[in-house]
Amino acid sequence: MTSSTLTKVNPMIDTSDLIDIESLLSADEVALRASVRSFVDSSIRPNIARWYENGVFPLEIVPEMAKLGLLGMHLTGYGCPGRSSVDYGLAALELEAGDSGLRTFVSVQGSLAMSAIHKHGSEEQKNEWLPKMAAGEAIGCFGLTEPGSGSDPGSMTTYALRDGDDWVITGTKRWIGLASVAQVAVIWAMTDDGVRGFVVPTETAGFTATVIGSKLSMRASIQCEIDLDNVRLPASAMLPKAKGLSGPFSCLNEARYGIIWGVMGAARDSYLTALEYAGERMQFGKPLSGYQLTQSKLVDMALEINKGTLLALHLGRLKDAGTLQPHQISIGKLNNTREAIAICREARTVLGGNGITLDYSPLRHANNLESVRTYEGTDEVHTLIIGNHITGIPAFR
Repeated sequence: MTSSTLTKVNPMIDTSDLIDIESLLSADEVALRASVRSFVDSSIRPNIARWYENGVFPLEIVPEMAKLGLLGMHLTGYGCPGRSSVDYGLAALELEAGDSGLRTFVSVQGSLAMSAIHKHGSEEQKNEWLPKMAAGEAIGCFGLTEPGSGSDPGSMTTYALRDGDDWVITGTKRWIGLASVAQVAVIWAMTDDGVRGFVVPTETAGFTATVIGSKLSMRASIQCEIDLDNVRLPASAMLPKAKGLSGPFSCLNEARYGIIWGVMGAARDSYLTALEYAGERMQFGKPLSGYQLTQSKLVDMALEINKGTLLALHLGRLKDAGTLQPHQISIGKLNNTREAIAICREARTVLGGNGITLDYSPLRHANNLESVRTYEGTDEVHTLIIGNHITGIPAFR
């Protein structure tokens, strides 16, 4: 068999779905996935290498995301799309196949900022912010992490002090997505009555967001440090239904759920890039894909993508049924993020030296996943959540 024949036997096709997961989706779910994939193909792929290299988040795509119903898409009422958890997951997967930064925007906007207001806000807060955020007319951010408080948010030092009928917030938040372009921030602060959440218009005096630069990951995304210098708010700014860390944690679980799906998009894109390259790259007289070592790499990637996507779908069905448990979210986030980053790194090896350039996506995905693996709970935190569930013994301290 000649090398040209080998190439014809192995045309570039989407072989990432080896077990027909698509047969488990409804026609509406397939159509939603196709619309988001088309958006990524037309608006993201042609530009993402430039955005990543220049460290730019393209605000111009926000209106198009809103038209597709991607902002707060799993929330109901107040102008939100009201789609299912599986729909949201499928959208997250397709967005992250383009870039983690784009999926992160949807996650911060919908799963964190909008979810906080939707779950814990007053009717006045919901009516003021959610319709504008769903329409892409207002961007939100979620201020929990601090310079000295990451995995242990209970040790936060940002404090909200009552002054008459007002609240005055002082402190610093770090690694806060979108803060420099947001119109509203959900800020979590310690009070004399424990941790509480506040809806803070970013034009409020004393609120300053500074972009964190010189990043090696998530370059087509915005992360900031927020300085809160005696930010004075009316009593109505407090989220009335959130008291204690259960408030922000309920939002983090929404974001973690989206990650379970999203990282499989980065993994799939890396796998398909390696598969296409291996079919076209000729070495020693035949394509790379004709060698046993290359096929072993491709098979291992495909196996983990299929298992991870099936896990995501199962958890999505549980979420839509209202039975998804926190430890199950941790299982999905830990497993799929860990496997996705390994797939992206392995895909890069198939590309050889060409794989370290922005002409190919796997190393960009792998770099991004270093952030995704860290935020919304590190591997260690999710391991301990699962360990606590298995043994009944908390081992966080």
